[in-house]
Amino acid sequence: MPRSPETLRSDALRIWRAGVDAVLPARLVPAAVCVAENILWIGGEEFDLREIDRIVVVGAGKAGAGMVIALETALGPRVLQEKRVTGWVNVPADCVEPTRAIRLHAARPAGVNEPTLAGVAGTAGMLRIVAELGPHDLCLALISGGGSALLPAPMEGFALESKAALTRELAARGANIEQLNTVRRELSRVKGGGLARACRAGHLISLILSDVPGDDLETIASGPTVVRDQNPASAIDVLRDLDLENLPAGREAISLLQRRLGIKHQAPLVTHVANHLLGNNATAVDAAGIEAERLGYSHAMISARQPEGPAEEVAQKLVEMGVKMRSEAGPDCLISGGEPTVALCESTERGVGGRNQQLVLAALAGLEDWQSLAMVSGGTDGEDGPTDAAGAFVDERIAKRAQQLGLNPSEFLRRNDAYHFFEQVGGLLKTGPTHTNVSDLRVVTVAQDQ
Repeated sequence: MPRSPETLRSDALRIWRAGVDAVLPARLVPAAVCVAENILWIGGEEFDLREIDRIVVVGAGKAGAGMVIALETALGPRVLQEKRVTGWVNVPADCVEPTRAIRLHAARPAGVNEPTLAGVAGTAGMLRIVAELGPHDLCLALISGGGSALLPAPMEGFALESKAALTRELAARGANIEQLNTVRRELSRVKGGGLARACRAGHLISLILSDVPGDDLETIASGPTVVRDQNPASAIDVLRDLDLENLPAGREAISLLQRRLGIKHQAPLVTHVANHLLGNNATAVDAAGIEAERLGYSHAMISARQPEGPAEEVAQKLVEMGVKMRSEAGPDCLISGGEPTVALCESTERGVGGRNQQLVLAALAGLEDWQSLAMVSGGTDGEDGPTDAAGAFVDERIAKRAQQLGLNPSEFLRRNDAYHFFEQVGGLLKTGPTHTNVSDLRVVTVAQDQ
């Protein structure tokens, strides 16, 4: 079908936005939480409100504000008052919104995905709150992507500064989400089921929004409510595989983990725990596909079920599929989701960007002819690296503008400086916080040769 560059770009952005809208907590939470008279349904479980003394809510994640507001609405004023609903949820500073009963705590600055002292204080408060509950209380945990950095409680003997330095270096060396959270989990008092073990409520129900390919509950926010045996050897393997033994924080972590090998000293589980998945990347991809059909496209969809490789490799595959779609009959829209990795160059040369911006820039660097093609890639949370952009987009107009300005995409790519490239050509995708997080969503739209 003939489509102008403006139509391709506009449609790609509309399809991307439809995917994000489908995973907003305002849509997902009411499907999982319902009150009727004295019955409370949560994730398919039924509770008699007359047997519950109080309800306390804790949690962490980039979707925390949206989840809290949606939960308060689903519970309703009567339950909020009668069950003395209170709580504490750690979120990024730019996600703090007005709430009725549950406190949103700014646990880190916007765009800085690292643990902070504010996050440590908030997490300590949560651990105290759940430890004070009783057998007739109900604890609800709201967990979403980004919760690992927002829920810091370093194990005794490992300083927050060391943990932040180690996390920073893991990311710089291209660690995927599973590797990052394996290390975080084993060096934490709250992750890997630590929150569940501290809880003394009769029931702990966790509502989870997944940003992890394959939806491994132990990996999402490092699994604070997923009870598991400690496995320090797994974290040691990751640190050694990424050659972090020579980094001071790496040596310190390995030494600490080695002392815990073979030691069983976890607190017994008191509460009944249930973990319910609200939505994931596939939910967003499916909804984007529905919007693509509505706009007249025939689409192909891919939602990664395991961690993806480097952003440059993912970009190459997407470009190859887009070019093939352009020249052959068949689907004319490609929708994909996942989370690629980015290996950072030396800090002395490094610019500013994020994995979505890096992916789109790699796509532009790998293809000269963008006629009849458009691509958008963005984090569903509205945040891409330490920037104010969710990602970036490219089409024929963007490619021509870069040529007119004499910009070399490959050079910006090498320096991890995609933000400043797309800032100059008008290709940044900016949404602000979306209050959801199911990893990344990419859309390629095509006008096929006739």
